Amino acid sequence: MRALVRQSHLSSGDLIWPVFVRKGTGIEEPVPSMPGVMRRSVDKIVQAAHEAADLGIPALCIFPYTEQSDRTEDCAEAWSPDNLSNQATRAIKDALPDMVIMTDVALDPYNINGHDGFVENGEIVNDRTVAALVKMALAQADAGADIIGPSDMMDGRIGAIRTALEAAGHSNVSILSYSAKYASGFYGPFRDAVGASGALTGDKKTYQMDPANSDEALRLIERDLAEGADMIMVKPGMPYLDICRRAKDAFGAPTFAYQVSGEYAMMQAAAQNGWLDHDKVMMESLMSFKRAGCDGILTYFAPAAARLMGKDRWHAQ
Repeated sequence: MRALVRQSHLSSGDLIWPVFVRKGTGIEEPVPSMPGVMRRSVDKIVQAAHEAADLGIPALCIFPYTEQSDRTEDCAEAWSPDNLSNQATRAIKDALPDMVIMTDVALDPYNINGHDGFVENGEIVNDRTVAALVKMALAQADAGADIIGPSDMMDGRIGAIRTALEAAGHSNVSILSYSAKYASGFYGPFRDAVGASGALTGDKKTYQMDPANSDEALRLIERDLAEGADMIMVKPGMPYLDICRRAKDAFGAPTFAYQVSGEYAMMQAAAQNGWLDHDKVMMESLMSFKRAGCDGILTYFAPAAARLMGKDRWHAQ
């Protein structure tokens, strides 16, 4: 009876699995602040893609782990055809052509100061950054990315990227814009995972959103959709479910949330200490996104949740 009247439904097909790629071969390296999450070499990322396919997870989102020696003032590695992200994309597409690959567009993994944009005289410069992001997006599309994910929060980058993709013959590449990305305290473990913790100088409050604002999020989402975004993202997830709901009600566009590293880490830590039931809080948290109107969720829980749903344990409760 409960299943018959359930309003919201969750399946493995709603999930995007964020994965971290690093240099080397045969490497699976734990991320200390994210229990159960690994940095993987390209060959191991391909294995993870096979695991995702077997579990019914339709998409991976690739993030590169870069060392300080990989970071420069000009961020040129960001649009190199052979950077880690593009290597991983090509390798997955060669092995599993139907696996959807999402990539991250922001300069922070390649920037010597850890920011998403170029810094000049202590300020983030928008237009020069947008030009670099366009080159980065084109390199990712050339490597085979299906979804481009601009997470930088620069003004006008969606229009510029869409125009460039169309001109280069990548009209079928979608843009999932991080339209409402807040200056949050929940990103710490992610910065550890991509090697940015020690690189970041200052903070990102001048270009990420004030957590106190919600109307601003709707303005930014409306702008990105008008510029050519196919889908929009709210980040972080659970602290901003109201934004997910407002965005879906206002625009009806495909809406995603990112259950970010801090959300994942705090639930994992509580579960490991026996304070919470891991499976119950994992699935309850994921269902909250669907209830708030999200079409899909980026989550580090993706494999665990898909395994659980495959056993029908959640739906039997």
